[in-house]
Amino acid sequence: MRTLSDTASPPRGALMQTPPASSNRPADGMRAPSAAVIAPKGDARAPRLARSGATTARSAATDTEPRRGRHPGVECVPWPTGGTSDYVLFTEGDDLYDAMVASIRGARRSVDVETYIYAADEVGWRVGAALADRARAGLRVRLMVDAAGSMGSFSRGLERYLRRQGVVVRRFHRWSWRQPSRFYRRNHRKLLVVDGREAYVGGFNLHRESSRSAFGPRRWRDTHVRLHGALATRASELSEAFWAGERGGAAPTGTQDGDALIPNHSRICRHQVHCLYDRLLQSAERRLFVTTPYFVPDRRTQNELVRAAQRGVDVRLLLPGKSDVPVARWAARATYGTLLSAGIRVFEYQPRVLHAKTAVVDGVAATVGTANLDYRSFFVNYELNLFSANRGLCTALEEQFRTDLGDAVELTAPGWSRRPWGGMIAELVGRTARRWL
Repeated sequence: MRTLSDTASPPRGALMQTPPASSNRPADGMRAPSAAVIAPKGDARAPRLARSGATTARSAATDTEPRRGRHPGVECVPWPTGGTSDYVLFTEGDDLYDAMVASIRGARRSVDVETYIYAADEVGWRVGAALADRARAGLRVRLMVDAAGSMGSFSRGLERYLRRQGVVVRRFHRWSWRQPSRFYRRNHRKLLVVDGREAYVGGFNLHRESSRSAFGPRRWRDTHVRLHGALATRASELSEAFWAGERGGAAPTGTQDGDALIPNHSRICRHQVHCLYDRLLQSAERRLFVTTPYFVPDRRTQNELVRAAQRGVDVRLLLPGKSDVPVARWAARATYGTLLSAGIRVFEYQPRVLHAKTAVVDGVAATVGTANLDYRSFFVNYELNLFSANRGLCTALEEQFRTDLGDAVELTAPGWSRRPWGGMIAELVGRTARRWL
């Protein structure tokens, strides 16, 4: 997969076509168009749709007034100001894994991988073979898997194979009787950096559940983005710092284009992703579209959503109808009554497990990355999100959101008030456990 430019032809296997007049739900055997491929501002050509699971976005700079962080006198995190960065948006695991393997095999100096789940299955062994190939060629190749997230899936056999080929493998925060509390804090980041010039970040883990070819039509619905230029350099710096044990690195900086790659922790703010998410919610004037698989918001975030709806913003939440963590879904449902009564529209995605983590505000600011709207992502785990004012990326994410709504069921306040009592008991359990989810 390569980035589309003004004159480039579509990647092999991608069908470029004029967008349809309606967003009818596609047949199960077909991929839904993920989003528009946006030409730079001023280009007279009409937007086009890509039928692959990958979409590129490019837009001209737009000015957005900087906003202050939560800490008085300190710019806690940079506010995206727009730019001309190129992004490739992936919504299909097979397309993403093809692109990642191609990038790894094309590496000339180094490959660094961080992931929460790495499974010894069709996907894991394929990526592992590419890593091993580069390590045998003499490149520095490092793989960090989360010890809890990959427990039971990252086999000793795969680990031994990679080590024998020269790959540096680390299991992040193994259980230790000397430091039991650190096991609670996980590395939830999913990051690939190649040669410090290309990076991938988002919600996709390395496992067959996200691959249509391996898992079939029930594969998980997720989102990832590929970065180049200054943002890829920033990703490389963050990766180097994390490998060096610097969990609270230097304060984040934007790029020359204004967009920013934000980790959860720095020396001036321990909850950077939470800070910037709050500012996104506060900035909404017309519409706010949020997709998250684990919706267990803290009181501040929930209040910001309610306030946005109360000031007339069209707030829509796309949440899972099916979840790999049922108790997290129970906890999410415990908030529905408050949200629906405030005028927030709640949709549950039906056909597959929803795992994407995105938000778009007014079509001019967006985030995509690894953080869920829950306590663990905001206050405990190590996360990494792209915050962007790139109009093309925002449009692509917004169109994907509307496409996903075609596979979702909307809940209403009257219907919710008549839900079975068994569901209420489950919600009570979820509410009790919410701070540990």
